[in-house]
Amino acid sequence: MELSAPIVDHLATAVLMLDPSRQVAYANSAAEQLFGLGQRRMRGCTLSELYQHLSVDAHTLNSALGSNQLQTLYALALATHDGQHHTIDLSISPLPQQQILIEARAIDQQQRISEELQQYAQHHAAQLLVRGLAHEIKNPLGGLRGAAQLLQMELQDNELTEFTQIIIEQADRLRNLVDRLLGPQYPGQWQLGNVHRLLESSSQLCQLESHGQIEIERDYDPSIPDFLMDPAQLEQALLNIMRNGCQAMQQQGTLRLRSRSHGAMTIAGTRHRQVVALSIRDSGPGIAREIRDTLFYPMVTDKADGSGLGLSIAQNIVSQHQGRIDVDSWPGHTEFTLYLPLRFKESL
Repeated sequence: MELSAPIVDHLATAVLMLDPSRQVAYANSAAEQLFGLGQRRMRGCTLSELYQHLSVDAHTLNSALGSNQLQTLYALALATHDGQHHTIDLSISPLPQQQILIEARAIDQQQRISEELQQYAQHHAAQLLVRGLAHEIKNPLGGLRGAAQLLQMELQDNELTEFTQIIIEQADRLRNLVDRLLGPQYPGQWQLGNVHRLLESSSQLCQLESHGQIEIERDYDPSIPDFLMDPAQLEQALLNIMRNGCQAMQQQGTLRLRSRSHGAMTIAGTRHRQVVALSIRDSGPGIAREIRDTLFYPMVTDKADGSGLGLSIAQNIVSQHQGRIDVDSWPGHTEFTLYLPLRFKESL
């Protein structure tokens, strides 16, 4: 079966045709753009040779390729050889003479909007829940601590005061935990700050904590100007994400830091003229599938000794800066990208 190239080349959908040996026999212009490869380069390749990563296991993909009816795989994460990331719907149709038609529709924008709305809803729901719990917990904790202090003042036996001291210490520990769950509720001292200094100071701390076992690769855009931020809180958000990556790599591996300036972008319904994108990428095993949808919830973690607060606090801080956090993850590659609006004093 022959495809009409002049017609198919005008489609926005990426189209591939595989021959009976499941090698690319034809690719349209949209497929060249999606995979970042020319048709000559793709011809003769198997589907898996066209990309770095596709978020579907080999058995499911081979089953779809071998099916006698249309199969569609939805919302797959695609990483191409030129470093581009896309979300695609992949449709696989059998053709006569054992040929296979593959259509890949990029749904990046729809997926991004959906993820942003979901992330905002998660963040808002989590904050309401935690604030309600914090109010209910803090009041009895204060009474418990006060009663223990009064009891300690009345006791004459030093051995018994050790027990009241334990009560006071544990009450303080629980209060600190609640405060960490809440995170910073409002931005502190706003000022013009340099984001590269924050990246450097955070990465140096991570290197010290790993005793020099973490390798840092930097790709900074020097044209990014100082902009309005709360440097202390923003540094905490960057450090939390970097520590998360270093722990995932078990304190050895490569942490890649990247900064870029982007044009107009809409975040949480607000249009910003210019934003800064800060990417933190680690070479760890990737985020476990079972926690991806609740990654920014407080107390959610796949680490045995983790508190599950780092990413929740980071998201809270970035939200206070009117920004957002995007995540791409597969084995050997986890990348958090912080989008922060460029704002200056004169724009307040």
